[in-house]
Order: sequence, then C-alpha cells, then structure tokens
Amino acid sequence: MQTLVVDHPLVAHKLTAMRDARTDSPAFRRLSDELVTLLAYEATRRIRVEQVRVSTPIGQADGVRLAKPVPLVVPVLRAGLGMLDGMARLLPQADVGFVGLARDEETLVASTYATRLPADLTGREAFVLDPMLATGGTLQTVIAMLVSRGAAAVTAICLLAAPEGVAKLAEAFREDRPVPVRVVTAAMDRGLDERGYIVPGLGDAGDRLFGAV
Repeated sequence: MQTLVVDHPLVAHKLTAMRDARTDSPAFRRLSDELVTLLAYEATRRIRVEQVRVSTPIGQADGVRLAKPVPLVVPVLRAGLGMLDGMARLLPQADVGFVGLARDEETLVASTYATRLPADLTGREAFVLDPMLATGGTLQTVIAMLVSRGAAAVTAICLLAAPEGVAKLAEAFREDRPVPVRVVTAAMDRGLDERGYIVPGLGDAGDRLFGAV
C-alpha cells in the first residue's frame, strides 16, 4: 500500500480552518468540499486514460479521455457523503456506490449496516471517501469489499489519517498483492487517543458536517 500526504499550501490552509472549533457546520461543509477537490486532483493522477484524436476549430489534436469502464466513487456513510460533491465535481463521469458502517465506541469495531455496490467491479478503479482514517477498521472492510468484487485499484481519500490506521491498512494490503491500494490524505496526525479519535484531529467529522444526531 502507498500513502500520499498532499503537501500544498491551499490544502494546509483549508485543513487548518476545518480543525478550528469555532468553524460552524456551513463553513465546515464548504471547506470539506473544497479540500476534497484538491485531494481528488492528486488521487486521480494515475487514473486510466486512452489516446484520442479530436477536431479543434483549427485542426486535429491528439489528447486523452478517461478509459472505460468508468471509475466508481464510494462514500462511507454518513460522513463520507460530505465529501461526495467535491469528488463528483472533478470526476462527474464516475458511478457512485455506498457503504454504511457504524463503529462501536467501546470496542472500536465497525459493523456494516448498508451496502449498495455493483456485484462485478472487474477492471474498474474505485475511490473511497472517508474523512478520518483512525483505527483503519472501516477502510479495511470497505477496501476488502471492493477487492473481492474485482476492483483493479482502490484509492482512499481521507481528510486526516493516523499512523495506527495507515499501519493497519499497510499490513492488510501489502504491495506484493495484485490490487494496488493507495491512501491520499491532507495530513498525518500524531496518533489516536483512548477513544480511538485522531489527535489533534478535527473532532467528529460527521457531527461537524451535519450536526449531532
């Protein structure tokens, strides 16, 4: 597995504003949307394309277009929904699937309560949207689902990551496995607290996006 921490001043600026406890939900949603688009730009750098020739008003031009089958974008419910618009803005051709997981706050184990994914993902690239890579259990479950259905490559896009979660995914999806797995994130924080929250983090991403439920 490969990990990319995006080093860009705009990424750092928007993430700092999201960390601030004074940032309200409307501003947090807008910042998340903008930050995801920046991360998605890096996450799609290796996306598959095919050569094409088009006619301009002046003549012929060689270029590229996204190769088929189209990619699949998978937001992890519920917080991942707050990242979908930013990803779709950059990759409007993609199909969208959904996976819902809930983490037990005592055991920190995630359980699946909803799945809407194509049965066959052979040859398709998948992009998983999950704001926080903390313990790694949720992303490990989702990535394994996609790999088992034939995904050609899986990239997880996260606002923040913790070393513990990255290590868990690196062990589960070693580079010698046939399906490449990548994590693209805006920052690698210090670690997890006793509740499994990222420190210093930005709080509960779902609550800050949509309000406490």
